[in-house]
This record gives sequence, C-alpha cells and structure tokens, in this order.
Amino acid sequence: MFAEALEAVQLSSSKRTAYVRFVMAALAVMVLFKTLRFGRWGVLQIRELSDFDAFYIAAQQVWRGQVDLVYRFETLMKLQAEAAHGATGFMPWTYPPQFNLLVAPLALLPTGIAYLLFIAATLAAYLLTLRAIAGASFAHVLVALFPALAITIGGGQNGFLTGALVGLVCLNVERRQLVAGLALGAMVVKPHLAIAVGVYMLATRRWMALATAAAVVLASSVVCTMVFGWQIWTAWLGAIRESASFLEQGIYPLLRMISTYAALSRAGVPPAIAFWAQAAVASLALGAVVLAVRLGAARNMSPRFALGITAMVSVMISPYAYDYDLPMVGIGLAMLLPNLALLASARERSVIYGLILLAGAYGMLQSARLAAQFGEEQAYLAGLTDRFAPALGGFAMMALLVLLLRLLWRGMQSAAVLPQAAEAAE
Repeated sequence: MFAEALEAVQLSSSKRTAYVRFVMAALAVMVLFKTLRFGRWGVLQIRELSDFDAFYIAAQQVWRGQVDLVYRFETLMKLQAEAAHGATGFMPWTYPPQFNLLVAPLALLPTGIAYLLFIAATLAAYLLTLRAIAGASFAHVLVALFPALAITIGGGQNGFLTGALVGLVCLNVERRQLVAGLALGAMVVKPHLAIAVGVYMLATRRWMALATAAAVVLASSVVCTMVFGWQIWTAWLGAIRESASFLEQGIYPLLRMISTYAALSRAGVPPAIAFWAQAAVASLALGAVVLAVRLGAARNMSPRFALGITAMVSVMISPYAYDYDLPMVGIGLAMLLPNLALLASARERSVIYGLILLAGAYGMLQSARLAAQFGEEQAYLAGLTDRFAPALGGFAMMALLVLLLRLLWRGMQSAAVLPQAAEAAE
C-alpha cells in the first residue's frame, strides 16, 4: 500500500537522506528559477504578475505613505498595471495592516532579490520547524507535501511563514506558553488560519498563551495606527467587504482554492448554499479540535495528537483558503504521525497522504495546464474565466475532514469501552 511504501522510508537512514536531499535540491532549483523570473532577468522580462508582486506593490506604497490605495481595488489595479507594463491580474489586497509592516522592507531591494530573501527565509524557517516536529518522519512528510511546497515557491506566497508560526505554537505550547503566544499573535497577518489554534488554546485552558497572543495583536494594532493612521482600519474593512463580493461572484481563481465554498461553487451550487455549507464544515472542523482534546485526555495521549488535528483543520475554516496554505497541513501531519498508526489502518493512512498530495498537486497541475494553453502572461486570467475545471482541492479537504472525524469518533468509542472492560475484569 501507498502508506506502507511511504512510511518504509523512515526505516532506512540512507533512504531518508536520499529523499531529503532530492527534495531539497528540487526546491533550491525552483527558488533559483523563480528568483530569475521575479527579477525579470534574461528571457523572463515579460511575465504575468504573481502573488509576491502584490506583496512588493504594497511594500512600495508603505514607503510612499499611500498604503491605503492597495485596499481599493480600482487603484490597486492601476498600481498592478504600472508594475506589469500595462498587464493586470486579479489580486485584491485584504491583508491586515500588520502584514504591510512585515513586507515593507522588501521594497528597499530589487524585486528578484526581495523575492529570494523572503521565500528563502520563510522556507528555511518552515523546514527547520517541520524537521523539529517530524524527526525521523521528516522525509516522508516532505514527499507528501512536495506539490504544496512547489506551488508556494511558485507564487512567492506566505504559506511557509504561517506554517512555521503554527509549527512554533505546536512545539512550545506545552512548556513555553509565552513563545507559543508570541507565535499565535504573529498569526494576525493571516488571522482566519489561526481560528482553530485559538479554539485549541481555549479548550486546553492555555491562558498565558492566549493572553500573550492578545497582547501581540493589540500592540501591533496600536503600532499600525500610529504609522498608517486610523483610516487604515476603515480601508481594510472596506477591502474585506469588496473581496467578499468578488468571492460571491466567482471572480477569484476558485480552482486553486481548497475550501468547501470554492469546491461547491465550482460544482454549480448557488453562493448562498455554498456559504452555509462552508459554515457547517467550519463548525465540524472546530468540533474536531474539541473532540481531539477530549480523546487525548481520555486515552492519555500526547498533546501532539490534538495539536496535529488542530493544524490540519486550520485550513478548512475560511472560504478563502488556497493550495499555498497547505504547508500548515504538513505541520499537522508531522504532529499526528506518532499516534496515527494506532488509530488509522494502512488504507486510511494511504488516503490521508493521498488527499494531501492531491490538494497540492491539483493546483500545480492546473497552473501548468493554463500556462501551456494560454501562455505564461495570460495563465492567471485564464484561471479566472475557466468555468469547467472543478476545485478538487476543496473536495480533498472535505474528504480529509470526514476521515479525521471518523478516526476521532472511533477513538472515542474505544476509549469509552476501556473503562467498562476494566470494571468487568475487576
């Protein structure tokens, strides 16, 4: 089976080393190529804008004192057209003001160098965190995650940053709540991905971590207000309302999304019904966090198990989730692995690995298809207008949630039987 073949890698030191070296070399080649592309060097001078370009445009506006312009789609389109010599993409800016401060230093460097520093630093932080969590399982987690890592490098996105932050929470929540709280507070740059972790903190009464995270959010908000003025919050909220309208109209590239909303919308479900389905799935995902905490307590399991479930379902809460957010799922998988064989059969583990691979690979293959069909300069816009390709990543995440809930429910049933068996034996 797929699971047994993948897990066999960790039994051989030479195989682990070979797999890790191969993945690392492939990632390094991708980073180098994308550095040339973002720098518009050589034959890559003409290209379509990507996600990192949006980061760079926002960073430039910070130094010009006009960052509120990126929150208005009309003016943002003009800025994107200027950066792309007339070409435009569809990249609304809905990041909290704190993210503007984070990316501001990038504008002090040429685009290619800025991309290299950003992606290399966040990728290194993510891989070091993942290795600390996965241990001997690092190689086979990398294999399952490879497509997601590739797609994140390709767009210059921040999935490595959020994955590393959630990984730091998982590593430190038991013994260093202050550090865990700082990492959780830093997730203010992408708060919708931190909801499940917040629920875990509440369920396990990690008050110090929660208080520290709240302090980070409050302090950073004060700094943003001092730097950008109070109007930045009005601009941000306006951008969120505008993007919600775009999402309802299906203007976003839904085929790259991994949310329930995107999957159902692509399947022809009306937006209102798709939204309520997303809300239902989000509720189930948060319920899985609470159930995992209860199961861990009932069976005296390591907190790693509940934290793994938490990290994996974090990408299932919001309708706005992309394949480049999947590195966070890798953190969850690494946390789960020590207990996964106890609760899941080889077939179930194969399905888990396969769904993670599918969610990451589908977006990468669709991007490659659109680039080959319409050209590099038109691939992104073609993804917006392609009404036939389904959002399989969203279905993969729904299936993964169903499987995780099944494992949790079965674990709770067996946990309830154990005390009864002990009483009968007495």
